[in-house]
Amino acid sequence: MSDSTAGVWDVAIVGAGPAGAAAALAALSERPTARVLLLDRDDFPRDKSCGDGIAPHVLDVLEPLGAADVVDGWEPLQELELSRGVNVVRGRMARPVHVIPREVFDARLVERAVAAGACLVRHRVRKVQVEGAVVVLDGEVRARTVIGADGAQSAVRAALSAPTRGRVALAIRGYAPTPPERAGSQVIRYGLGPSQPSYAWAFDRGDGLSNVGYGELVGDDRALTRQLLLDRLEELLPGTVEHGTRWRAHHLPLSGRGWRREQPDGPVLFAGDAAGLINPMTGEGIYYAVATGALAGATAVTATFGSGRDSAGAQYRATVRALLNRHLQHTWVAAGLTTRPAVVDAGITGARRNHRTFDDLVELGLGDGRLTPRLVASLATSLARNQLIRTGGR
Repeated sequence: MSDSTAGVWDVAIVGAGPAGAAAALAALSERPTARVLLLDRDDFPRDKSCGDGIAPHVLDVLEPLGAADVVDGWEPLQELELSRGVNVVRGRMARPVHVIPREVFDARLVERAVAAGACLVRHRVRKVQVEGAVVVLDGEVRARTVIGADGAQSAVRAALSAPTRGRVALAIRGYAPTPPERAGSQVIRYGLGPSQPSYAWAFDRGDGLSNVGYGELVGDDRALTRQLLLDRLEELLPGTVEHGTRWRAHHLPLSGRGWRREQPDGPVLFAGDAAGLINPMTGEGIYYAVATGALAGATAVTATFGSGRDSAGAQYRATVRALLNRHLQHTWVAAGLTTRPAVVDAGITGARRNHRTFDDLVELGLGDGRLTPRLVASLATSLARNQLIRTGGR
């Protein structure tokens, strides 16, 4: 490692993806003179297996940090189609989303963090030790607080034996030409087989290509192979696999019911995927990453220069729970309900009958929404109606 990493850093951030870059921006926004180090094992730009969807909630976090312009030049989308078999709803989302390749989005966000004053160094962290007043990374880097933002296979979390919980999904992602009928829209098609929840997606980037993929829960009773995932994607979106390129598979550690044990006390904080924060209903994680990254950065600086670094974990845990805990409880329930195809059908039917129900579903899946009374009532009504249709009114 270079001499540029010498001395004691106020905040060292492991992982320079959306969570890490947002943490650096928030730390420097809170205290512009803070010494902030960003460590990542890769050079930027670099590819990352992801659906590439940037929900408007992400920009709500980035705007006060001066980084909302990272989406400039990419066409916003407002059309969404949800379907399971012949049951389809198409609607206009209340707020637009962007679909931006991670190699573009992440690189732009890192550039903003470096411009704000963060020091970016390529280095793969393998060892983390808390030694008195500092946290030591690989025996070389010393920092008053550390933020682990290094993804689902977090080396920081593994080094500290910090637990995670929740189920795991496996997904595969590629890029394919956007057919005319799917231009300007996001398409989600739920699977018809016994393995639920599962769905394929096609998100138009606006440049002639779509981010396409398929994902489902990992179960003890079946092995999910690359070919099996591609076959199921082809069943739901015919022609996609033949013309797709750059296929990459990845595991998603889905959030559990609430969030507490995932963040220990002390000077090491976890954000984004490293914190086990991925929407269990949809697999969406960018909003959680940016939101918790920003909270971690601000908390790290506040604790380091004010309340004391040992209080950082407890402070951060409280702020994340205040922001997301109720939402996580609702997405956990919703994810459990979607294991039943009848509930998925009822959700699509209810969204088709009432656009506000459609909006509630979008908010629950992409942002920080909840199972609203309107959404629950719509599900119940649609379940009853669909049951009557299946039984012929008997």
